[in-house]
Amino acid sequence: MTVSNQEISQLFENLGVLLEIKGDSIFKIRAYQRAARTINDLSFPLSTAVDEGMDLKQIPGIGKAISDKIREMHTTGRVSAYDKLLEELPQGVLSLVDIPGIGPKTALLIGKELGISTIEGVEQSIGDGRLAALPGMGQKAAAGILRHIQAISTKDQRTPIGRALPLAEEIASALREKCPGIVELFPAGSLRRWEETIGDIDLVGAASCPEEAAQALVSLPVVKEVLVHGGKKTSVVVEPGIQVDLRFGETASFGAMLQYFTGSQQHNIRLRDYANRMGLSLNEYGITSRDTGTGGTGVLEEFPTEEAFYARLGLPYITPELRTGVWELDAALEDRLPNLVQSSDLKGDLHLHSEWSDGNDPIEKMVEAAIAQGYDYMALTDHSAGLGIANGLSPERLEKQIAVLRSMQAGCPIAILCGSEVDIRSDGSLDYSNEMLAQLDVVVASVHSAMGQDSATMTQRIIKAMGHPSVTIIGHLSTRLLGQRPPTDFDLEAVLHAARETGTALEINASPERLDLKDTHAYRARELGVPLVINTDSHDHTHLDKKRYGVAVARRAWCQPQDILNTFTREQFLEFIRTPKPDRIKVFDAAHTSLPSGGRP
Repeated sequence: MTVSNQEISQLFENLGVLLEIKGDSIFKIRAYQRAARTINDLSFPLSTAVDEGMDLKQIPGIGKAISDKIREMHTTGRVSAYDKLLEELPQGVLSLVDIPGIGPKTALLIGKELGISTIEGVEQSIGDGRLAALPGMGQKAAAGILRHIQAISTKDQRTPIGRALPLAEEIASALREKCPGIVELFPAGSLRRWEETIGDIDLVGAASCPEEAAQALVSLPVVKEVLVHGGKKTSVVVEPGIQVDLRFGETASFGAMLQYFTGSQQHNIRLRDYANRMGLSLNEYGITSRDTGTGGTGVLEEFPTEEAFYARLGLPYITPELRTGVWELDAALEDRLPNLVQSSDLKGDLHLHSEWSDGNDPIEKMVEAAIAQGYDYMALTDHSAGLGIANGLSPERLEKQIAVLRSMQAGCPIAILCGSEVDIRSDGSLDYSNEMLAQLDVVVASVHSAMGQDSATMTQRIIKAMGHPSVTIIGHLSTRLLGQRPPTDFDLEAVLHAARETGTALEINASPERLDLKDTHAYRARELGVPLVINTDSHDHTHLDKKRYGVAVARRAWCQPQDILNTFTREQFLEFIRTPKPDRIKVFDAAHTSLPSGGRP
């Protein structure tokens, strides 16, 4: 039976909650919670790993008991220990724990005393006074829970990074302008790790007068509510409904503080365990020796930078994007950390739109924007005719555009490649004829319709498009829009293997509302040797700067420059696209150096 990583992760998350409700060992509860987070961050499917006979205990945080349960779920689709816990506890108790303000013990009390198993039931019990009458509850606590329920119905609990990062940068810039005494100020938490969505915005800093900086934050026009106001920590809610936490520490220990609040929690747990084995203790202030044989017991060592903090542990600097708590510590200890791709490595953008279809700017302005990025090549890829809402180009209009682009090449410092974002029809065929497609330098084939197809149909649809001799890249593979549209259902492993076999590149779409491929999918693609491309899918000349979001996804996927096709020189890239498929993979492999790629052992 095939079970997804997400299903396995959720089961262990639920197991931890059920054990907490039951009052079981905190160590067992934390073990399940850590396993859930680790499994959610894995790039490869655990079902495949089980089928291939992998020892799951090699995965950090997976011991024998958890490994056995994964195998049981893979074999039967169920875990008997989980089913037994569900039978022992009131029905629906798990859904109650999802309500902020209701902890495991309260959820158990509500289930047993009131027989309630839904959020709607809790809301009704608040209205008729039954919840407030429970032991240890009261009117104030009940009213607080009601506010949380109302907030759940109106607010997505996590914010896409494309909205959170510009806001954080705007706030940080305003604070620096108002407070010259700020010495250090960085985003921390999931934002600094470039996760695709964030909970709160965490800002960590050092300042000669932190009280002044805190006052500056609460006085910003975007602040609509002040939650905490103090010298060391200030929390506010800003206009989009996002919480911002500002913390200040000492300059001498700022590196330890930044590392601690950057996380992830799982990374910090593994780092703490590693330090404990060295006789050291870690916290947000620095490192303390616990080894009585060194004569330095209890002396706090401070670190102004993260580099110095990691060096004290005998480790190279681990960049925030890698701090998931899965493979990065092992790679650091074995000197296998990758030389991650950077924005400056990109030599071109291969997915750009103009006003000929649904873009905002003329072709000339898009070319100027690509030149301003310092690129060596670009591809204009306006939509094909199949996507009517995007003013797609008919074959006649596309031929006219090709002529315009060819005429612009003379005297242009970069290669202007003729392209199209061609719709993959529901049966896997493409919008244009083979003759029309053969005239193009770059074809980005994308799904824009019939997104509700079942997994088998969608998988074959994508693979059929990959088999077309003119298709260069598959654009935004899963079609998701963060917080707006879920991904389509398809067999990722089958698609990735087909991409490798056909010499088809896969796009990391840097548009902040897409980030598609996601990081774990890009990680798996890199493992399998699939060419990856970081494109912005720009519809405006100002959007080319958004490449940083795509680069961040690639860095979280452990990608080095040689893993990304558009880091290749102009000559290397032109050789790739001019080589018939599937021989292109040989060109990619030849340009792909033998540097270690890092990741899982």
